[in-house]
Amino acid sequence: MAVRHLGRISQKTSVLFLCDMQEKFRPNIAYFPQIVSVAATLLKSTTLDLLEKGLDVHVVADACSSRSQVDRLIALSRMKQSGAFLTTGEGVILQLVKDSKHPNFKEVQKLIMEPAPDSGLLQLFQGQNPLFT
Repeated sequence: MAVRHLGRISQKTSVLFLCDMQEKFRPNIAYFPQIVSVAATLLKSTTLDLLEKGLDVHVVADACSSRSQVDRLIALSRMKQSGAFLTTGEGVILQLVKDSKHPNFKEVQKLIMEPAPDSGLLQLFQGQNPLFT
């Protein structure tokens, strides 16, 4: 019987990879435009390499950037089609904490109570988006 992958994130067996190049960092990062222009491609290539090695890959979608929203959308779609699990920063935090019994639950709860800034992804998931079905 084949093993079914549920996409659970485990503190012991998961590695998270993200590429977050926010515009506010532009003045502090040399070659910012060049880095952002290849960010989605690098993330996608690394994800596909890890999937080929049989690893479960969790992509923190709201922490991934690209040169354009189109490149970002296509890269996320390709990773999902290939078997990667798309999640959010909040989703990762909640999976790692698991429940209110975690010793740092109250501190973590304070972090996620504040609404996250708009990542620009919500519009991509609304309606019938053929790339994410």
